[in-house]
Amino acid sequence: MGVQNSPEAGLDEKAVIAAAERALSDIAVIRNEVAKVIFGQESVVEQTMLAVLSGGHALLVGVPGLAKTKLVATLGTVLGLASSRIQFTPDLMPSDILGSEVMDQDDNGKRSFRFVPGPIFTQLLMADEINRASPRTQSALLQAMQEYHVTVAGRPNDLPKPFHVLATQNPLEQEGTYPLPEAQLDRFLLQVDVDYPELAAERQILLETTGVHEAQASAAISAERLIEIQTLIRQMPVSEKVLDAILSLVRSARPGNGVKDTDKHVAWGPGPRAGQALMLCARARALYEGRLAPSVDDVLALAEPVLQHRMALTFGARAEGMSVRDVIASLVRQAGG
Repeated sequence: MGVQNSPEAGLDEKAVIAAAERALSDIAVIRNEVAKVIFGQESVVEQTMLAVLSGGHALLVGVPGLAKTKLVATLGTVLGLASSRIQFTPDLMPSDILGSEVMDQDDNGKRSFRFVPGPIFTQLLMADEINRASPRTQSALLQAMQEYHVTVAGRPNDLPKPFHVLATQNPLEQEGTYPLPEAQLDRFLLQVDVDYPELAAERQILLETTGVHEAQASAAISAERLIEIQTLIRQMPVSEKVLDAILSLVRSARPGNGVKDTDKHVAWGPGPRAGQALMLCARARALYEGRLAPSVDDVLALAEPVLQHRMALTFGARAEGMSVRDVIASLVRQAGG
């Protein structure tokens, strides 16, 4: 079976295996620390972690009170990242995110401009209720999320490494909000749907969070170690079978590729970034679960969080009560079938 490697191919196989085993140990510690604070929600924690381990950004969608903010804060602590939070509101301005220039005057009376960095200059940025800000302010994040620097007064300013945006969005209350444009949605590696906790997890939440003392997570790794793990994930081999599964799934979600249901129900489908996201996240999922190479099952398991924010249904499909998730589920059944 042919194997597709990243540009860093040619590394000593034993060295990669040894690095992967060390990463598995670190990931186990990370999972244990997160579990001290976040009860249940295994799928949410996994998908958010996969986005970070893959070096990308994630959009967490769920109603208020489901610990989205707490999860992001916990990950910042456990991963050893400098973090900041921005509460998005309709009156938030781009300079509130990026920073601005102020005029200084020295002892000799000479005046000069000095850049004061905004909260985006961090390693883990929580963009809370991102769809409440105006499109002008939302666009301030676009360059940062894609190019990892921001331009202020014509000068580029590099962001810290690593840099991740974990944004939250309330799917119910849409009054006074500005839906994210497709170009910005595509910058999110995954859309993570946050559902209500199961009974056992909710029982534990009530017991553990209403007493005098609450459990606290501790740092498990450093930012430098996270970058090493992210590099390792890009070095993991991907078989021809997995690569073909990714291409087949992504292309089947686009109209005009010979899939009858897609042609009927999908107005526009995912671009190449979806395939890139699947390649990275499938590797990260394999490592997260203790394996050294991804499988087709990893691809199918990640189809919904990777594709759902990169597709739109036709008016007819929406009128029939269909959802993007229904279409993706059908494509996954066909791919696994």
